[in-house]
Amino acid sequence: MLAAMSVVDRRNSRPAPTLRSVAERLDEALAVFGTSAPGGAPHERATVAALCRRAGVSRNTLYRYHPEVLAEVRRLHRQQLHASAAKPSTVSRDLRHELRFLQAQLTKLAALIDHYYAAYREAQVLLERRDREFAELRRSIKSPIQLRR
Repeated sequence: MLAAMSVVDRRNSRPAPTLRSVAERLDEALAVFGTSAPGGAPHERATVAALCRRAGVSRNTLYRYHPEVLAEVRRLHRQQLHASAAKPSTVSRDLRHELRFLQAQLTKLAALIDHYYAAYREAQVLLERRDREFAELRRSIKSPIQLRR
């Protein structure tokens, strides 16, 4: 049904703006950033863009007319950054574990490369010796070998 609506119909079908003031909407959106999810982590990172999106307010309005809300957003953002830096995340722990594993694999891979290179050099020496022996045999044969068909 929405695909069949014209642009004018979509503009007219928007919900009526709420009668709450901008300050009230900003305060409500800010309250959401202050609460935590059941796991203890915040619902969403406290950023100016996220706050304005949630409150339905432009960032210019926030910067120009609501400096106290802006200061609170910055305080919450700093608080969230310090909280995330204070406890090591499982992602960084997993990455450190994977790095140690890959370093061990790299050492094994280097040893394997050394082994295969030594085997290559040995095979090359054997092939050169075989080629020399074939050349000596060909020179020692007086009559060329006739192949039967």
